[in-house]
Amino acid sequence: MSSNAMETMLRESLWAQTLTAEELDRVVRESHEREVPAGGFVLRRGESADQWLGVIEGLVKMSVSLADGRVSTFTGVTTGGWAGEGSLLKPGPWRYDGVAMRPTRMACVPRHTFERLVSTNLDFNRFLLLHINARLSLFIGLMEFDRLLGPDARVARCLASLFDPLLYPKTSSFVRLSQDEIGLLSAVSRQRANRALHELERAGLLRVEHGGVEVLDLAGLRSYLGEGAALAQ
Repeated sequence: MSSNAMETMLRESLWAQTLTAEELDRVVRESHEREVPAGGFVLRRGESADQWLGVIEGLVKMSVSLADGRVSTFTGVTTGGWAGEGSLLKPGPWRYDGVAMRPTRMACVPRHTFERLVSTNLDFNRFLLLHINARLSLFIGLMEFDRLLGPDARVARCLASLFDPLLYPKTSSFVRLSQDEIGLLSAVSRQRANRALHELERAGLLRVEHGGVEVLDLAGLRSYLGEGAALAQ
């Protein structure tokens, strides 16, 4: 059974525009909401991939834990974002972990519901292709700035990546992330994230505020090179 908040999130999702009223009503009926505390697993590597997951409210870090104990973070999913479609397009378990970075409410669409839409709705499939392509472009960009750019530029590009309209449709100019969260998503320490944010503030690209940052120049964040410029050229 859906809550009002979950039903609103489902009906306002971009992919909902590809469904008929009857199809969308059925998705709402078959889905459910789940609350995950900060630090809890939204999904766990090795467990059955049996739901398509949307963030009603909160933040989820997608990462892989390495054998030596290190954690490789590759993206965060914010309010209004969806995750897990790649795993649902083939049988098998999750290949990564999803951890709530703050108290988070999830919309859970069952695998059988997702598979029915894939099998019967061409417009929904077109949406999935665009969504997966946007995710692939994000990952390629993350690999580029992780290998070639310095910490300031990595923080800049990480913040800029949260403005993809397909992946993060609810993002506003104010990004509600703590410096701990920005550090985790950028693969730098909290202290280094703090330094980077103030450097970006001095460059006029954002303003550091209580509870997050106000983005002033999105294009500037996307193109910022900072101390990594020599490596990136």
